[in-house]
Amino acid sequence: MPRLWDISPTVSPAAPIFPGDEPYALRWTARLSPDCPVNLSAITMSPHVGAHADAPLHYGNGEASAAEVDLQAYLGPCRVIHAINCGPLIRIEHLQHATADLPPRVLVRCCQKADEQWNPGFTAYAPETVEWLAAQGVKLIGLDTPSVDPASSKTLDSHQQLLRLQLRVLENLVLDEVPEGDYELIALPLKLAGACASPVRAVLREL
Repeated sequence: MPRLWDISPTVSPAAPIFPGDEPYALRWTARLSPDCPVNLSAITMSPHVGAHADAPLHYGNGEASAAEVDLQAYLGPCRVIHAINCGPLIRIEHLQHATADLPPRVLVRCCQKADEQWNPGFTAYAPETVEWLAAQGVKLIGLDTPSVDPASSKTLDSHQQLLRLQLRVLENLVLDEVPEGDYELIALPLKLAGACASPVRAVLREL
């Protein structure tokens, strides 16, 4: 049986989030008892907590919501490329050692170990790297940090490249145990009407 790598962090109240985002919270609306046949929970959270897919609506008014994105980008051949400790931005030269015959999906491992607490100094994508990957035929990019843009960015240049080039993105992955190489990616967003993003249970399956 092909091996699976679960590349999703646990979603919990302790999950690191952007300052101002709604943290994960769970409450019980019913509990199993002689008078009730089930436990029933309710949750509140930003859709950007944990592994998630940004919808174009996140960075463009009038663009597609999580419920409206085409699912094709989130399922299929994928390459994991290591650029561990590459600095504040993933640049083209950090990836070129592993970009021959690229599949349509590229995930970059930046961290030796994914952060378990909020770290504003996380690695992001240089906008020119996003453009270069799109020119290679890539349709989805991802990484093991909270965003393709630096935490301090007000212009979100890499997100705007995603919008212009019609790329999809996965953020907050956990690639700690994943060797560099090719896999099948499965990371489908939920059909959340009007949402700017969706949580995903992202997995890689060996080919």
